[in-house]
Amino acid sequence: MMKNKAKSYQNNLKTAKRLLKYVTGKHKVALVAVFICIIISSIASISVSLSLKFLLDDFIVPLIGNTDPNFRELYMALAVLGTIFLLGVIGTFVYTRLMVNIGQGVLKRVRDDMFEHMQTLPIRYFDQHTNGSIMSLYTNDTDTLRQMIAQALPQVLMSLITIVVTFISMLVLSPLLTILAVVMIGILILVTKKIGGKSGKYFIKQQMDIADVTGFVEERMNGQRVIKVFNHERISEEEFDQLNEKLYVSASNANSFANMMGPIIGNIGNLQFVLTAVLGGALSVAGIGGITLGVMASYLQFTKSFTQPFMQVAQQFNSIIMALAGAERIFQMIDEQPEVDDGYVTLVNAKKAADGTLTECTERTGVWAWKHPHHDGTVTYTELKGDVRFYDMTFGYTDDKIVLHDLTLYAKPGQKLAFVGSTGAGKTTITNLINRFYDVQDGKIRYDDININKIKKADLRRSLGIVLQDTHLFTGTIMDNIRYGKLDATDEEVYEAAKLAHADQFINMLPNGYQTMLSGDGEELSQGQRQLLAIARAAVANPPVLILDEATSSIDTRTESIVQKGMDNLMKGRTVFVIAHRLSTIRNSDAIIVLEHGRIIERGTHDELLSLKGTYYQLYTGKLELS
Repeated sequence: MMKNKAKSYQNNLKTAKRLLKYVTGKHKVALVAVFICIIISSIASISVSLSLKFLLDDFIVPLIGNTDPNFRELYMALAVLGTIFLLGVIGTFVYTRLMVNIGQGVLKRVRDDMFEHMQTLPIRYFDQHTNGSIMSLYTNDTDTLRQMIAQALPQVLMSLITIVVTFISMLVLSPLLTILAVVMIGILILVTKKIGGKSGKYFIKQQMDIADVTGFVEERMNGQRVIKVFNHERISEEEFDQLNEKLYVSASNANSFANMMGPIIGNIGNLQFVLTAVLGGALSVAGIGGITLGVMASYLQFTKSFTQPFMQVAQQFNSIIMALAGAERIFQMIDEQPEVDDGYVTLVNAKKAADGTLTECTERTGVWAWKHPHHDGTVTYTELKGDVRFYDMTFGYTDDKIVLHDLTLYAKPGQKLAFVGSTGAGKTTITNLINRFYDVQDGKIRYDDININKIKKADLRRSLGIVLQDTHLFTGTIMDNIRYGKLDATDEEVYEAAKLAHADQFINMLPNGYQTMLSGDGEELSQGQRQLLAIARAAVANPPVLILDEATSSIDTRTESIVQKGMDNLMKGRTVFVIAHRLSTIRNSDAIIVLEHGRIIERGTHDELLSLKGTYYQLYTGKLELS
């Protein structure tokens, strides 16, 4: 138990130091100004209590019974006091505005760092974390930082300064009465530590439960059609209730302890006020300690306001704990290992001489080459043709669960290679390895006779086009979505890509044509239309290697014929890897690979495999179904 507390303390301290670097990074001058303004505001606030002694003892009491009172000095004192109050108001206004700017500036830097780092993370990270839990980092966790920086930190700083200045003032006014205050301070600290520790623990749990609920809701929103089709509304509701119940318990406990703090500290303050009045009155009557009417009035005012800073610190303590918990989750994401890229072979534009010699150039020539620097300082250029070969490749997403076993296959430039097999056979895994979303445990993949581990990932992926079963369209125009495949594509290139994909016809029928705005993943379009846009996006990139991952499995046969024409145009002259459940779409493949449990069991053309009367024959004739 003690080890866990020590570890938690170390983590909080480490997180706080790291967060402090964000706060102080670009705001040192502003923070100094905030500190000065807080001191001014605190002193102005304390002046209210301290002024009672001087106004009573030095100005008001001497004027009592005076037949010809002179109020000039009293007015001057009130003017000075008013000036101090005005400075306090200005100080509060300035530091509040500055902290808002500092807080928003810090959040901007944190979000920038999060998003920038997120772009470098491997696919594995997103496979292991739900979209909702990642979104919670950008919303709930960053909001706790905003509350802490803009509200909690200045409030705590002001409260601490107020406590110190108030204690010094009380000590100067009456050392004897301050002894009682010290005892009450000890009680306040014990209560704050005990209750604050419990509420802080539950506030951390609350943040984790909020992330779980957010992830669940986001997942169910995306899957509403599936939920309704299978009548799982009640089950989803029950699962949500369980998560919501956990959030209810942690939030209730957190807020119960937090709300308990105020009344307890307030009553301790009331008890201190009564004891101070009784003790001060007794000392005044006895003539001990030089306690005058002004001293007593000021001291009682200090006593009344002394517990307020403790209450404010206790209330903000929970915000700080929540923010540190949120910051720890944010920093965990920022500290995730980025995708490793130790490749050094790059893709460049090239000119091809009559003798076949390649020369690097800056302008687009339609010829691409792999630029391969060697240890001796020489550089060789290999024309990008799309020759992909697997040698004795073994892969598993985890070491104890191997998906592909000793796989050896090849796709020559311009060949169409199709993968067939049941779910889990390893079809999509092969395409993930070509993209280097994952790296093989054993064996190698060679691309134009270059080990793909030597090729920079950005250049490797630039040479590949991919059309998935689930297309993703971004908020923007149709033109923007097609151009996503090649950001510097001209309008003419976009039009040509759309025509090639057979998407031009339906696009021109839309009210705004290519300038039609899409939102919500293009839900205003049919599945087939979205698929045609995905094909057009791949076409504008003009890659030599194309991956089609069950691109027509979710559309009807009539639409499939249109999409198939677009894909046939796209596949001409390219090396193509096709994954398809509909075997009719792969009959014209140069080679069909039949996979089972991560192993190749059959390979050949459509006619060759039918003549074998093996697994492919059974699948094609319907005697065996793909699962």
